[in-house]
Amino acid sequence: MSQEAVIWLIQAKAGNKEKNMVKLPTLLEMLKAGVHFGHQTSKWHPKMKEYIFGARNGVHIMDLERTSVELEKTLNYVKTLASSGKVILFVGTKQQSRVIIKKAAQACGMPYLTERWIGGMLTNFSEVKKRLKRYHELEGYFASGEIEKYSKKEQLMLKKDLEKMNRYLTGIADLKEMPDALYIADLRYEKTAVAEANRMAVPIVAVTDSNVNPNKASYIIPGNDDAVNSIKMMADLISASVSEGCQEWEKKQAQLPQLKKVDAGQPARKVFKKDEDV
Repeated sequence: MSQEAVIWLIQAKAGNKEKNMVKLPTLLEMLKAGVHFGHQTSKWHPKMKEYIFGARNGVHIMDLERTSVELEKTLNYVKTLASSGKVILFVGTKQQSRVIIKKAAQACGMPYLTERWIGGMLTNFSEVKKRLKRYHELEGYFASGEIEKYSKKEQLMLKKDLEKMNRYLTGIADLKEMPDALYIADLRYEKTAVAEANRMAVPIVAVTDSNVNPNKASYIIPGNDDAVNSIKMMADLISASVSEGCQEWEKKQAQLPQLKKVDAGQPARKVFKKDEDV
């Protein structure tokens, strides 16, 4: 391997070890967003004990210092994923989180599901790919005018099919392979997504309120998963960190042609092994 290639790899690995540049919210900012409010003490999950500061008026209060520590770990993790070209699926089908999660995912160019979880999304992704293929075919029929060759009745049926697909599949329309990780706004509410991810060993990043089992997620953000301001704060932070990672990935890809030119005597795959560079 040439000297230039070695230098590039060292810089790339060093870059992955850098801390996340997204500014963490202060404890006061988290307080104002209501991140500290948990659920009623009677509904708590014992495994969340270490992240709970205490109780007030029958409601658990989260330990925001622990939240800050876990948040930083989580942001670093999603940035590292994105910087290696991984895909993170944003999931938030609860009413108050739908718009927030959709905007957060769009801001960082990641897929999202906000209407409902699609059964088999992870456990039977080959079937999901078939539905996506059909979705794109229908879009093509209407965009090209090919739909006119069908009868009025058939056109109406196909239009209804497309409208339904638009509602449920738009957020994952460009998904080519199964996502590498999930960001889940409410671990308890999205139980089907959690079950599929755990079964398929797909990492989960999630906000964990006082009433959930944090062991079901790989990286957690202990906090309020019901208040809109709390949901938005965490989703925006995840989105910003993913965006940083994506920018790093794009820089690496832009350097590939130049590096191949410098090290033309060796196969590129021997120089770049994406999974090992992380």
